[in-house]
Amino acid sequence: MKLLTIIGARPQFIKASVVSKAIVEEPGLSEQIIHTGQHFDANMSEIFFEQLGIPRPNFQLDIHGGSHGEMTGRMLIEIERVMLQEKPDRVLVYGDTNSTLAGALAAAKLHIPVAHVEAGLRSFNMQMPEEVNRILTDQMSDMLFCPTQTAMNNLAKEGFLEKPVKILNSGDVMQDSAMLFARHASRPAGFGIAEGFILATLHRAENTDDPIRLRSIVDALNTIHRTLAPVVLPLHPRTRNMIVQAGLVLEVNLIDPVGYLEMIWLLQRCGLVLTDSGGVQKEAFFFSKPCVTMRDQTEWVELVEIGANVLCGADSGSIIAAVSDRVNHVVHDSGCLYGGGQAASFIADCLTNS
Repeated sequence: MKLLTIIGARPQFIKASVVSKAIVEEPGLSEQIIHTGQHFDANMSEIFFEQLGIPRPNFQLDIHGGSHGEMTGRMLIEIERVMLQEKPDRVLVYGDTNSTLAGALAAAKLHIPVAHVEAGLRSFNMQMPEEVNRILTDQMSDMLFCPTQTAMNNLAKEGFLEKPVKILNSGDVMQDSAMLFARHASRPAGFGIAEGFILATLHRAENTDDPIRLRSIVDALNTIHRTLAPVVLPLHPRTRNMIVQAGLVLEVNLIDPVGYLEMIWLLQRCGLVLTDSGGVQKEAFFFSKPCVTMRDQTEWVELVEIGANVLCGADSGSIIAAVSDRVNHVVHDSGCLYGGGQAASFIADCLTNS
């Protein structure tokens, strides 16, 4: 079977690192990779191929920037050209980015079956572009690899049990990656802050593009850094620009975006994770760290249900209170919630037999 995998953003590189490894080890499967270029600078893209051993992309589209519609449309055109040339038996997409949607839509228009890794996730917030992307991608896929039982339940509620598709609880490939690469974690260059710091990430458009939310978050980060514990923030270039445009000043430890192995090193040594990311919520859990999420909803509701994660929105007071309550709290992982590190081999086996 000839697979064509579509990736373009940091979380997809991490997921593909373990699934592509399992595909190589699975008889009867071959893989070609398209990198759309959605994350394009060295720290957001190239470093992942160097560190994680992902096979080099067969096709590099170099598409980034512009509006959601423009980016997705340009990707759609170029991905379709590759599909017409290569004639894959199946297309494999990950997560909920514009690259995901463009790959699934191009395949669906050409009647090529689509497998979606991380299917069934829902935030129930249609203002999030990721929610639109994941819902549409699920509708165009005939193999839906769900990371959790919650995701399986979401698809059942949406009527997928009545459709001619396979819905499979694969577990979460992010846990596979965390377990595989934990022993290779490396200190970020020049990093000298003692253990117990607060590791923050900030990039989601609902926060960065809303001046009121952004100001409140920046105020909270500065207060936490002054009064509770040092805050370390690997700052996405787009977020850095939005903060400057808003006339705000971050008074925390700012570092450049880090590779996955450096991120693992930081996760292993922090006292708490403060984030608006989806994937980082789980990464905190994999390394037994409490998480406070600066969003109003999360796809990973099971982490909230077991007390590993707290939603606090973007209100400054709520963020500070949640961090004060949770810092250095110990989180325990039974190994059952996300599959225990067996997701990639399960996916590769299912693809072989599809």
